[in-house]
Amino acid sequence: MYQKSEEEWKKELTPEQYEVLRRKGTERAGTGRYLHNKETGIYTCAACDHPVFKSTTKYESHSGWPSFTAPYSEDAVKVLLDKSHGMIREEIVCANCGSHLGHHFPDGPKEQGGERYCINSLSMDFKKTEE
Repeated sequence: MYQKSEEEWKKELTPEQYEVLRRKGTERAGTGRYLHNKETGIYTCAACDHPVFKSTTKYESHSGWPSFTAPYSEDAVKVLLDKSHGMIREEIVCANCGSHLGHHFPDGPKEQGGERYCINSLSMDFKKTEE
């Protein structure tokens, strides 16, 4: 696993990215730069550049955050139990560096498996591809 000290993360990430990626924060609904992105490409972890989602699995969930039906690959992300804020949820973290990406919910499009990976734009970068 890709590891750095918290001081190194603070130097490399913007304050907003640090709050989301390392302190498990959440950007405000409807404000993310990738919410309405329709370009073809790969979404990578903003902390370590590890591929986490493909644009082909992105859909409009009307939740206020970019949503995906599946991760980039089986080992792209990890699912952790999150009991914060009086709720029980599934947290999604980058499998490479452990940074917080968002949460998983079982309310996605049924015809695509029923999964919704609700991800903060601040936790991702986007690399446009031709495919």
